[in-house]
Amino acid sequence: MRISEIFYSIQGEGELTGVPTVFIRTSGCNLRCRWCDTPYASWKPEGEEMSIEEILRDVTKYPARHCVLTGGEPMIARGIHDLAAALKAEGHHITIETAGTVPPAGIACDLASLSPKLSNSTPESGEIEPSWIERHDHTRLQPEVLRQWIKNGEYQLKFVYTAHTDLEEIDSLIASIGLQIPPSKILLMPEGTSDVRIAERQMELVQVCTKRGNRYCDRLHIRLFGNKKGT
Repeated sequence: MRISEIFYSIQGEGELTGVPTVFIRTSGCNLRCRWCDTPYASWKPEGEEMSIEEILRDVTKYPARHCVLTGGEPMIARGIHDLAAALKAEGHHITIETAGTVPPAGIACDLASLSPKLSNSTPESGEIEPSWIERHDHTRLQPEVLRQWIKNGEYQLKFVYTAHTDLEEIDSLIASIGLQIPPSKILLMPEGTSDVRIAERQMELVQVCTKRGNRYCDRLHIRLFGNKKGT
C-alpha cells in the first residue's frame, strides 16, 4: 500500500475535533479538487510502499486509540479493507475520511467522515487535462454510494463551503440520498488553507449554520499549525 505519511496530532475537523489521533494518509485519489490541501496525495501523489505490518508498527508508537484513514481517497488504496480490519483487531477507533465515491463493502469503520464534492471543487480549464475535469465531474457525486455509507453505521456529512450558492447543491444532494438526515449531521466547513482565508468566511458560515441547524466545522489544525504536512 502506498502511504504518503503517518503522523500523530489532534483531529482538526468534525465531530471528534481535538481528539489525539494517528493519521494514516494513503497516496492516490480518483478526484482532482481545485482547492485540494493535500496535492501530494492526489494531484501529484507521492509516498512509499508499506505493508500492513509496517503501518501497524508505526501506529503503535503513539498513545492513541483513534486512527484516521485519509488521503487522497483511502478507499481506492490497495489493501485498505485488510488494514482497517487489522487496526480494529488492535482495538482502534477508526474514522475513514472519504469523498463517498466508493462503497464501504463491509470495511471496518466507527465513523464515516463523508465529504461529497460540490461543483466548487471542479478544477478550472488550464489547471489540468480536460479529460480529468470530465472525470472529476462524473465521479464526484454518488448518492447511492453515500446511502450505503450512511446505512453502514455512524457518519458525518462534511461539505466545503465557498459561497451561499453552495447550499442549493447541498440540499439537492441530501434529497437525492433519500434518507432522513438530521441537520446537525451536516457539517459546513469554510474553504481555506490559511487562518486569514478561513476567517473571511467564518462569520457568514456561522449565520448559515444557526439558521439551518447545521454544524459549523472549523479547521483547527490550520489555525494551530498552518497548512503543512504532519499536522
